[in-house]
Amino acid sequence: MIRKLKVPPTKSTLIRLKRQVDFLYKGQELLEHKGELLSRLIHENMGRYRELRTQLHDRVQNAYYWLGIMQMRMGSYALDCATEEVTNAVDISLLPRIHLGVEYPAITASKKPLNPIGLLGTDSSFDETRVAMQEMTLILAETSQQEIMLSRLIDEHRKVQKRVNALKYNIIPSHEATIKFIHDIMEESDRESIFRLKMLRSQSEEAARTEHKTAQHS
Repeated sequence: MIRKLKVPPTKSTLIRLKRQVDFLYKGQELLEHKGELLSRLIHENMGRYRELRTQLHDRVQNAYYWLGIMQMRMGSYALDCATEEVTNAVDISLLPRIHLGVEYPAITASKKPLNPIGLLGTDSSFDETRVAMQEMTLILAETSQQEIMLSRLIDEHRKVQKRVNALKYNIIPSHEATIKFIHDIMEESDRESIFRLKMLRSQSEEAARTEHKTAQHS
């Protein structure tokens, strides 16, 4: 059952509620439009996200393949010594980005030149592993951005849909039910006023006729 608003049934309230309903309908229309844009944006980015996930899976497998070979060929001690000279192979920057009111980080990752390592105690698998890890990190950064963006877009879409449903099935119907209730009360009041006026006019005419008859007899 639709609940009516607790407001005084006056003409000023009726005018105010009608204005509010017009505003609420415009708000609902804007929210529905935003929901459609969010749905389109989610759909457009979902395909790219799936591609990145597939690429990331392949890059992770490749990186761990070379990591295993490197571990077997070099051993833990030589590997510990070699990694002391390793520097960051990827530059990563984060910048805030806003789309349709949704904020998410724009992650930019770029390759850095791999610094040379002394040949003593190292194996070619060491360089292969570094390259594989670098490639994996680049894809991981882009995949992370897509995942965060999609997660926040989907969350925002759910919030928008909840607001639309609240307006469509609760707030607007409550306002319209209250408007109808006040309108009915005012119409009933008008009918009663008209009825009283007719009664008063009838009584006045009856009194006038009686007075006229009395005057004639006199």
